[in-house]
Amino acid sequence: MISAVRRTEHFGSHGHPDDPRVESLTLTDDFSGLGLSSKVTDAVAAAGYTRPTEIQSQAIPHLLQKKDLIGIAQTGTGKTASFVLPMLTLLEAGRARARMPRTLILEPTRELAAQVSENFEKYGKNHRLSMALIIGGVSFEDQNKKLDRGVDVLIATPGRLLDQFDRGKILLTGVEILVIDEADRMLDMGFIDDIEKICSRLPPRRQTMLFSATMDPQIERLTKRFLKDPVHVQVSRTASTADTIDQKLVKVSSRPDQKRAMLRARVDAAEGLTNAIIFCNRKRDVATLARSLERHGYSAGGLHGDMDQKSRTETLDAFKGGNLKLLVASDVAARGLDIPAVSHVFNFDVPVHAEDYVHRIGRTGRAGRAGTAYTFVGPGDEKHLDAILKLIQKPIEWLDVAPVASSQNEEEEAPARSARPSRRKAATRTSQTEVSDPAPAPAPATVPEKAPARNSRRRPKDVPAPVSNALTDSPFGDAGPIPAFLLRPTRTAEQESE
Repeated sequence: MISAVRRTEHFGSHGHPDDPRVESLTLTDDFSGLGLSSKVTDAVAAAGYTRPTEIQSQAIPHLLQKKDLIGIAQTGTGKTASFVLPMLTLLEAGRARARMPRTLILEPTRELAAQVSENFEKYGKNHRLSMALIIGGVSFEDQNKKLDRGVDVLIATPGRLLDQFDRGKILLTGVEILVIDEADRMLDMGFIDDIEKICSRLPPRRQTMLFSATMDPQIERLTKRFLKDPVHVQVSRTASTADTIDQKLVKVSSRPDQKRAMLRARVDAAEGLTNAIIFCNRKRDVATLARSLERHGYSAGGLHGDMDQKSRTETLDAFKGGNLKLLVASDVAARGLDIPAVSHVFNFDVPVHAEDYVHRIGRTGRAGRAGTAYTFVGPGDEKHLDAILKLIQKPIEWLDVAPVASSQNEEEEAPARSARPSRRKAATRTSQTEVSDPAPAPAPATVPEKAPARNSRRRPKDVPAPVSNALTDSPFGDAGPIPAFLLRPTRTAEQESE
C-alpha cells in the first residue's frame, strides 16, 4: 500500500489556507486506508472501484470524525460516494425507529434522489439498513408503509418531505446526519425557505454536510446558519470545467428551423458520438425538439420537469440502457446525474445562469473519460456567453462551420392549423378570386343572385326587406330547422285559469 501525505485545508472564518488549524491527513491509493468499515470496502471493491477520487480521499476521513463539511469539486468526481460511504460506516451502530429516520439527504430533483438511492443499494449490500425515497409523483401509501416501519436513510426532495411532515408521517427529531446535495442550487433557486423549515425541525446536535460543484460566496455565507465550524474541502477551483472536455462554440441563426438543422448536422458530423444530451432552456422547446429529431429518424426522447414520474423514469432508463441515443432535456438533467458513458453534450440554448453551463457540460467527460460539448450561440446570446467565459476563466474555441439550410421536412413541421387558412381568410381569398375573374356582370334584378354574407350587417339597397313569419323563419340560420318546442301553441291566461 502506497501512502502519501497531503495537506487538507480546514478553513477558519476567512478561509485562508495558512490557518493554524490546517490538518495533515495520511491518504492512501485505495479505500482501505480511509477508515471505512470492511463491509463498505468490500462492497466498493465488488463494484469495481479500487482508487478513491481526490474529493473522496479528502472528505471521507473528516466525515468519519463526525465533522461538518462543505465539499466543492468538479462534477463527475465522485461527490455522492464521498458522503454515502462514510454514512454507511457510521450507521452500522444503532437502529431505526418508526417514523424517525436517522439520516436525511436532500436532493433538488427526483432523478438525483433516485440516483443516490441506487448508490446506497450498491454500496450498502452488506448492511441491513432500511431506506426510503420520498419524492413527488409516487404514491403516498407506499412511502407511508416504509416510514411506519422506520428507516435508517431517508432520501427526499424538499417539497414532498414537508408534505409528509405536515401529514404527521415523519418526525425529524432523530436525524443524526443531514446532507444537502447540490447545495448552490438548493439554496439559490427557491429552495432556501424549504431548507430553513426543514432545518428548524432537526435537532441542533447533528452532523451537516453540503456538496456541490459550484458555491457562490453569498450562498456560502448562508451556510453558516446550517453548519458549525465546517471543514472546507475544495479539490478544484470553484466553477471550473474538466480538462477532459473539448468545448466548442457554434454560431447559429435565430430561426428555429435552421437552428434545428444545424443541430442535426453537428450530430451527424460528431466524431465518436455514442450518445448525447441536448439541453434546452424551456420545457416546451424540449418537447418540440425531441419530436423534430424523431421525425427525422433519430433515436430521441425528451425529459423535463412537467412530465409525470413514470415517463421521466422510463426515458432516463432507456437512455442509460442504450436504447435511446439522444436525450433532449431541460436543466432537470444538468445536476449530478451519473451517466458515465455520455460522449457529447449539446447546449441547444445558451444557459441563462453561467453556473448551469458547468453542470450541463459536466454530464460528459466524467471519471477521466474524454468528452465533447457544443454550445449554440445565436443573436442576443452574447451577454450569457460573456458570463460563462468570466466564470470558467478560460477561452472556448469557435467552430468554423457554414450555415445549414433547413430541409423540406423541417419546413413541414409547422402545425397543420398554421398551414391551413382560417375560414374567414379562405372566404376572403375566394371572393377576391371571383371578383378578379373576367365574368360578365349580372343583369339587374330585384333579388341578387347570391345572398349577402351572414356576418354582413348592412343589406343592399336594392334588396327588399324579407317578410317576417314566425312559423317559417328560423332564428337558427337561413335554412336551419325550427325546434319543435317553438311550434307548440301557447296557452292564454284565461285558459290557464280554467
